Amino acid sequence: MKPQHFLIAIGIAVLFFLIQLFNPFLKAIFVALLLTVATNTLDISLTNKLKSETLSSIIMTILLAVIFFVPVMYCIFSFANYLNQLDQQAIIKNYKEIENWIMNIPNKYDFIKQQLSLLLDKFDIAESIKDMLSIGAYLGKNSASFMMDMILILVFYFFFTLYGTNISHYVKDILPLKKEDANTLFYESTNVMSIVLYSILITAILEGMLFGFFISLYGYNGFLLGVLYGFASLVPVVGGLLMWLPLGIYEIIKGNLYDALVIISYSIIVISIIADTFIKPIIIKYINQRIVKTPTKINELLIFFSIVAGLSTFGFWGMIIGPAMVTFFISIVQLLKKYSSDII
Repeated sequence: MKPQHFLIAIGIAVLFFLIQLFNPFLKAIFVALLLTVATNTLDISLTNKLKSETLSSIIMTILLAVIFFVPVMYCIFSFANYLNQLDQQAIIKNYKEIENWIMNIPNKYDFIKQQLSLLLDKFDIAESIKDMLSIGAYLGKNSASFMMDMILILVFYFFFTLYGTNISHYVKDILPLKKEDANTLFYESTNVMSIVLYSILITAILEGMLFGFFISLYGYNGFLLGVLYGFASLVPVVGGLLMWLPLGIYEIIKGNLYDALVIISYSIIVISIIADTFIKPIIIKYINQRIVKTPTKINELLIFFSIVAGLSTFGFWGMIIGPAMVTFFISIVQLLKKYSSDII
């Protein structure tokens, strides 16, 4: 047996036991690694300005926590607290009010009235309350575990960011590829994942802030609804409709037709048209030119399906894992295409 074959066999055996050893932390390590790759260009830019890798890593970790993890945890705790303190009598009362509102719809809107009545007949209020209580119990039970996952991700992200350059050089050296090929694969993956992450964050933050600030003027929890609008904005086509339509209907049921029209008009004109169509592309283009250098365009529908597939397969963290896996595969395909054309 050749020495290298013996070492490979030993290495595979040790790797198996290492995976068993670190199995509880593998998801956190993987997510942190993907986030490190996606934010690599920003970290390099910040390090060059601050002249300190440690300070840059600390700032990047804090930014990640503030922008991504803090809002998510706030939503989870808010929902858990609300559902665990659910006033069942108030829900039943609101249900009766909606029922009366539908019954009082003028006869000239008979078709709409019939459709709403059929929809209401299919709605089991008792079963819905039971489901909400079970969701509240589930969130309360798993919030501590989820928070621990986030802390682990931040810890791993800090060390990956701090030692990212050394790790990337080591990995590229042991890959069975030419140095320029390994560099191309690494930078292609970094660019694609960076574009996806920046697009997601910019969309969520910009539209979430616009909606949250405006809706707070009507007495709603602007921070919570802003974060939820940010997540909803990631869904192509419908996007913010998932947020402003229920609020508009709720205001109409309360008898505030004018407020409902203002909320809907603001969401469509200011957020969907002005912010999403005109302002967001300008911001993304600016970031691409200043940070990514060689941006790569990814179809938004592909990103959406990769997020949905990731969520269904890996849970919450699939929102990051799904797009990362798809974009990494695209990077490999693009690299293969490049080298195939070079050979031809």
